[in-house]
Amino acid sequence: MSFRNGLDSLLRPEDSVLVLIDHQAFQLTNVNSHDPQAVVNNVTALAKLAKAFRVPTILTSVLAARGGLLFKQITDVFPDQEVIDRTWVNTWQDEKVVDVVRATGRKQLIIAGLWTEVCVAMPVIQAIGEGWDVTVITDASGGVSMESHQVAIQRMIAAGANVMTWMALAGEWQRDWARTEHVDELTDVLVSHLGGTGIAYLWEQQLLKTPVESN
Repeated sequence: MSFRNGLDSLLRPEDSVLVLIDHQAFQLTNVNSHDPQAVVNNVTALAKLAKAFRVPTILTSVLAARGGLLFKQITDVFPDQEVIDRTWVNTWQDEKVVDVVRATGRKQLIIAGLWTEVCVAMPVIQAIGEGWDVTVITDASGGVSMESHQVAIQRMIAAGANVMTWMALAGEWQRDWARTEHVDELTDVLVSHLGGTGIAYLWEQQLLKTPVESN
């Protein structure tokens, strides 16, 4: 077994490509591994992160005419981008999707989708077998049960996948606060999607602007 460790194993925005898979109404109705509202929040944060860090993002759905369009929260982040609609359950068997990913020239493949046990696990396992460095964003994905989600994560780890959450990804992409080119956009994502941390930041800003009373 080979271990994922060392500096080169950390994710870098300039080497990353993100694929968002099947965040659609039909799938969301039976997500039971997470609060469905949290999944929408987390994948929206993930999409905004990718845009902030200039990471190419591929949007794909399956049978959208029946299962629903991708969440508006995602397509609003990329309003001019085509959503690739598939018949293949396994995204990695759709040549159009794979060709778009390959055209980016990136090798750190990041995936999130619904459901974890089907539409995430299959492309992840195939892509790993083809030599890709694959990361699954677990909290922007979801399964039909906690067991389904967790077993799928275990299966993908056993195949060689890296797993993390969207906030961990944000930290890895930012890496150094001396890099200021993305800080404003990153801050906006944290304020909008990271709950108490975002509120605390706004409170700090309020306090910094509040004059100190003098006696």
